[in-house]
Amino acid sequence: MRLSGKVAIVTGAGAGIGRATAERFSEEGARVVVADVDEAAGRGTADAIVRAGREAMFVKTDVSVERDARELVERCLAAHRRLDVLVNNAAAFVLEGLDAQAADWQRSLGTNVVGTAMVSRFAAAAMKDGGGGAIVNLGSISAFVAQPAFVTYSVTKAAIVQMTRNMALDLAPANIRVNCVCPGTILTRASRDHMERTGTTLDEFIAEEGPKHLLGRVGTPREVANAILFLASDEASFITGPHLMVDGGYTAR
Repeated sequence: MRLSGKVAIVTGAGAGIGRATAERFSEEGARVVVADVDEAAGRGTADAIVRAGREAMFVKTDVSVERDARELVERCLAAHRRLDVLVNNAAAFVLEGLDAQAADWQRSLGTNVVGTAMVSRFAAAAMKDGGGGAIVNLGSISAFVAQPAFVTYSVTKAAIVQMTRNMALDLAPANIRVNCVCPGTILTRASRDHMERTGTTLDEFIAEEGPKHLLGRVGTPREVANAILFLASDEASFITGPHLMVDGGYTAR
C-alpha cells in the first residue's frame, strides 16, 4: 500500500474531492485526520472510514482561523505523534464578479489563501521534526482561464498555484515536497450547490460543462483523489513545485 504507516491530514474532507481523498488515503494504509468546518459532514467521512475497518479521526476546523489551524496539527500529533502528508482542500466557493463586497473577498481569501498558508505553516513544522513529508494544495482550472463572475474564486486559486512554487522552494531543504492539483469541472456538492443557485438541472450542467473538456465529460472526485494520492506518495519522490492539471483536457485547447 502506497501510504502504509503514514499519517495524513485532509482539510475540507466532509464531501467531494476532500472526502474521496480521505477515503483513498485510508485504502492505501494511511491513518487519516479528517478536517472540516461542517461537523456533520466531517464526522460522516471519518465514521465511514472507521466502518470500513480503517483508521480515521475528525477535527472540526475552520482553516481561516489561525487557532484552529494550530489545534488541527496539535491534535494530529497528540493522536499519532507524526504527520507525513497534508492535503489543503478546504475552500470557500465565493463566485462573484467585480461587484463583490469586501466581506466576499475576505471570506474567499481567508479560507482559500490564508487558510492554506496557516495549515501549511503548522504542518510543515511538524514534518520538519519528522524528517520530511508531502503537501498537496488544491488549485483549479480557474487559476488559468477566465470565467464569468468568478474573480473572487479564480484569484485565490491562482495564488495557490504560486504559493505552491514558493513553498516548494522554501521547504525543499527540509525534505518536504509541495505540489498542486488543478481540477477541471468535477461533480461535487459544491457544483450541485452552484446548480441550485443558478436554477440549472444536472443534465443541463453536464451538457454545458462536459464538452469544454477534451474527454467530453465532467470528472469525479475519485479521479482527482487518485492524482492527489500519487503526489502524496513516494512514487512522486522527485516531484516538487509544479501543478498537475486533472481537467480532462480543458486547458489543452
